[in-house]
Amino acid sequence: MQPSQSGGPSTPRLWWSDAICYQVYIRSFADSDADGVGDLDGVRSRLGYLELLGVDALWITPCYPSPMADHGYDVADPRDIDPLFGDLAAFDSLVAASHEHGIRLIIDLVPNHTSDQHEWFQTALNSAPGSPERDRYIFRYGQGDDGAAPPNNWPSQFGGPAWTRVTEPHGQPGQWYLHLFAPEQPDLNWSHPDVWADLEKTLRFWLDRGVDGFRIDVAHGMAKPHGLPTAPPDAFGLLDGGSQPDVRFDHDGVHEVHRMLRSVINEYPDRVLVGEIWVSDDDRFSRYLRSDELHLGFNFRLTTAKFEADEIRASIEHSLEAVSRVGAPPTWTLSNHDVARPVTRLGGGELGLRRARALALVELGLPGTIFVYNGEELGLPSVDLPDEALQDPVWERSGHTRRGRDAHRVPVPWEGSAPDYGFTDGNTTWLPMPDTWQGLTVEAQLEDARSTLSLYRHALEIRRGHPGFAGDELEWYGAPDGCFAYRRPGSTLVCALNTSSVTVPLPPGDPLIASAPLAEDGQLPPDTAVWLA
Repeated sequence: MQPSQSGGPSTPRLWWSDAICYQVYIRSFADSDADGVGDLDGVRSRLGYLELLGVDALWITPCYPSPMADHGYDVADPRDIDPLFGDLAAFDSLVAASHEHGIRLIIDLVPNHTSDQHEWFQTALNSAPGSPERDRYIFRYGQGDDGAAPPNNWPSQFGGPAWTRVTEPHGQPGQWYLHLFAPEQPDLNWSHPDVWADLEKTLRFWLDRGVDGFRIDVAHGMAKPHGLPTAPPDAFGLLDGGSQPDVRFDHDGVHEVHRMLRSVINEYPDRVLVGEIWVSDDDRFSRYLRSDELHLGFNFRLTTAKFEADEIRASIEHSLEAVSRVGAPPTWTLSNHDVARPVTRLGGGELGLRRARALALVELGLPGTIFVYNGEELGLPSVDLPDEALQDPVWERSGHTRRGRDAHRVPVPWEGSAPDYGFTDGNTTWLPMPDTWQGLTVEAQLEDARSTLSLYRHALEIRRGHPGFAGDELEWYGAPDGCFAYRRPGSTLVCALNTSSVTVPLPPGDPLIASAPLAEDGQLPPDTAVWLA
């Protein structure tokens, strides 16, 4: 059967167009000072591992001064480093060392909100309603004669209402402020010129220190709908890839913010903007990637797709179609610090690991930018933590009905046979590590050619060196039910996936790498992917 073509026009070969970008959840990567929390010097100490793995860029989560109500995404000062993670000297050392290892460094930018301990918000609390200081945030009077009801019915992403009432300077109950996340994360008012000017100052501060780009948190969130209207209960979603549009997010005014970001970063050659964009509509997603806005947009379709060939193929086709409209590179990711790890999401145990390995080969064979979350290359599962260990604000805000994201953030195991597996020289880790991870450590997997780490290393080596990975398009081949095969045009490289329950014939070609051993007759077993040339 002849292949069918999918994809769009090619893009300039900028460094990020086909980069492997490794996400470090900084609290959980490596601890250098024995306090049980990962830090900047810990990241620097493991750059040799990242170079060995074969990554091109490193994205670190926020390390700014913060009360840590949301583990750093509640920023009190966007132009400094929290002592928990180090200081500006440690940051500068990480930038320099990363570049020495041939690795670019991307940092998180949090423009939607600040910490409630930010100087601006503390000033706003001590200022009168309607004052310029208060207008940097979104304060409103409540409903009802005494204003005791929130201004509208919006929920917080973390549970409970999206509004908190303040006590005015004279001691009386007063206005409410908007927080789409935790109460400790008040939303900024992006119609205020101070907010624009401060973010530009922040961009230049870090660009001048040598960072190679920014990952923009909640990139679809800064602009709010006019009048902040009350909405039907089904008008709200969660940041979990749901297809239902959310009245609180993705308003046209957000694009003005991104154009400002792009105008600044264009002054610094070879730097990249990556947006966290939870928008499922292809057309609206592509608007963030126009030539004067973001370079890349996080594509979360594979983090929510079922392990079914038709659904995975549809996710890939939608993703390619969305970016082809604007000539931007596609991006791919299987997990991050907010979503379940693939091993757990795809079935858990040996089945989940087998499927996660297969989906990794599918992802790594695709054109575009790949984001790998720390520990994903080790086949780590999400961890069933005890209630008393949970720290995510989602747990408390939801009245203990949603367990939050801690399960996906357990520290990385490096070596040894018992917790803390070389993560720290201290006595505890900020989240407990399982007693059963001795076979999942970096040390154990480096010596095992069949390990998930070896699979990633080998696949990334092939991706870097094989001529079949050129170009930006895919051709799809006919395949048995529950399977698919794609080819990169202009090459002989084919990736085949079997999600069915039976063994199937392989497409023509010599196997380069497989996610699990092939059948004795050379056929493709269930829950397995293979690259052929």
